[in-house]
Amino acid sequence: MSHPHRLTPSHQLPLWGKRILITAPRTYASRLAQQIVDIGGLPILMPTIETCWLEDYTDLDRALQQLDRFNWIAFTSRNGIDAVAERLDRLGLSPSALTNCRSIAIGRDASRLTELGIRADMVPTEPSPHGIAMELSGVADIASQSILVPVPQVVDLREPNIVPNFIAALENLGMNVTRVPAYTTRRSLPNRYEIELNLVCQGQIDAIAFSSSAEIESFIRTIDSPHDYAGCAIACFGPYTAANAKRLGMQVAIVSEDYSSFAGFARSMAEFFAPSDGRNP
Repeated sequence: MSHPHRLTPSHQLPLWGKRILITAPRTYASRLAQQIVDIGGLPILMPTIETCWLEDYTDLDRALQQLDRFNWIAFTSRNGIDAVAERLDRLGLSPSALTNCRSIAIGRDASRLTELGIRADMVPTEPSPHGIAMELSGVADIASQSILVPVPQVVDLREPNIVPNFIAALENLGMNVTRVPAYTTRRSLPNRYEIELNLVCQGQIDAIAFSSSAEIESFIRTIDSPHDYAGCAIACFGPYTAANAKRLGMQVAIVSEDYSSFAGFARSMAEFFAPSDGRNP
């Protein structure tokens, strides 16, 4: 894959000189950071949440040992795919066990299944859990079918409404839903980020990029006052994250219309800061 921006003088790149604070967990942050670097931005990493293994895998292991009981397995994140792959390996099962049911992945997450040798049976047009429910609503006899949904276990944060709404939508279709924790999402320790927080408070950050609702809540709990980030453009990866940011009192300036990949998110920030908009000197 070519990167024409790397041959362009730095000052001509779309995000030249813009400091973008990334709050995604490190498993995602590096991918978004690279997209920002490729178009001239200066990513600053401050993961406000982290993902890690569960303490107890009993429920997930039981489900994975009986995958033929399910018609579908729906992955709401790349982390869910990685966690399931890890547990299959620990159980002595091949990733091909996932072919015992039909798999669903969102956007570019489907490529992770491909790396495991599995072709996603469904990749919804809208890259979101809501998009999965919409796509399944068009499947014949869906009300009689069962679905396994590996999701994060949220610790020290309120669970964002994305997954509960998704589960409710599946149940409204009449599906038999088995929700199992696959990994842990928890708040990062705020005392790690004194330097980054000072940059925010000093007005040295041009935009804060949120890729999930949990990142937003953790950030708000970390910062002293909304005034501390008033000079930063709030950027959200898709409309669902943006809706939750607004619900939590943030003024959202950037919403990525293409939320199937971080490339689209980086482009949305570049468009916001484009000179033709009169925002960039």
